[in-house]
Amino acid sequence: MNLNIITKTKLSVIIFAFVSMNMSAQITVTDTDIVEQGDLVYMAYDNNPSSLITIGLQGMNQIWDFSTLQVSSVDTELYVSPIGTQYENLYPNANLCLSAVGSISYFDKSSSGVYVYGLNDTVFNLPALFLPLPLTFGLSVTDGPIVVVEDYITGTFLSIAFPDSTVATLTNNLANIADTALIQITNTSEFSVDVSGIITTPLGTYDVLRLKEVKEISSILNVYCSDTITQQGMWFNNIPFSAIPILAGNSNNEQEITYRWITNDATVTYLVAATVVDSFDNVEEASFQITPLLNNITELPSSLFNVYPIPATNNLTIEAQNNELTNLELLNVNGKLILKKEFIQSTSLDVSHIAKGIYYLNLKTVEGKLTKQIFIE
Repeated sequence: MNLNIITKTKLSVIIFAFVSMNMSAQITVTDTDIVEQGDLVYMAYDNNPSSLITIGLQGMNQIWDFSTLQVSSVDTELYVSPIGTQYENLYPNANLCLSAVGSISYFDKSSSGVYVYGLNDTVFNLPALFLPLPLTFGLSVTDGPIVVVEDYITGTFLSIAFPDSTVATLTNNLANIADTALIQITNTSEFSVDVSGIITTPLGTYDVLRLKEVKEISSILNVYCSDTITQQGMWFNNIPFSAIPILAGNSNNEQEITYRWITNDATVTYLVAATVVDSFDNVEEASFQITPLLNNITELPSSLFNVYPIPATNNLTIEAQNNELTNLELLNVNGKLILKKEFIQSTSLDVSHIAKGIYYLNLKTVEGKLTKQIFIE
């Protein structure tokens, strides 16, 4: 047999093996892999991560060991429909909300990406790209620059931020009171996926893509100040945040660098872990998805409780499949407690006086906890 043929055959096998290995490490994340309405996610934060937690190298087939992450705090993230939320009328184009830490963020999720429309009653001038889609190895996307916030500020908050003494200093005693402030915030985000591989966290091991985001935040602050004696005033523009006591620790121009490890594994929510880093890629804070069990909360099976009717109009019935004492809490999408009670086996709630919308029913026994989403019409 010709030696060249043998050599070429072996070389082809080797090339095929390497290509196959590289291909196996690549995944694609689409909108169907991202959170849906009704999802409940537990995100833990490690405020002082070990030096072993690093962002790693570039390229395919990388390996990250984040198993040493520790829980400093936990946020419960509830993903709901905008319908029935407090600010739904401000966001007619939103199709997904995140309720966490007492705030509601409004998003539009589609096959081309996830865009954030605003937070509570702060509606962005233009939607900002939160997550480009589909995510694939080699992706590079720029969003912006766009003015996300342009708002006039008056009233009590302005008086607190700009006391008379501060106004006098800023204006060289030409004025002594701040009447109106204009804040303009412009964002530019650079997204890139230049790494794929496998990550291990306290939750498990997953195939992931690493998404890097470099966000440039530019803020302009203009304040109209006047003199209470002469009644004359003028705009003072481009005021540095450092000159305002309440904003002294902030800068008008900031850069945020984050890395997110994202999977298409159906057994978990898409975001496995994330880090905030400094300009040298040193990890300052890490977050990672956990299960309720890792937070000393055992998630009870949904079949343990029968809740009906949904949607509810006048009364809501809860029936348990055991005879244990159950603690019940009804929360709105902002996390505000609406009512609470204890019962054994079954109970009925009068919801006729409760505003229409989406609510969360927390049911807790000695064995664990279950959260159900309900609708009141």
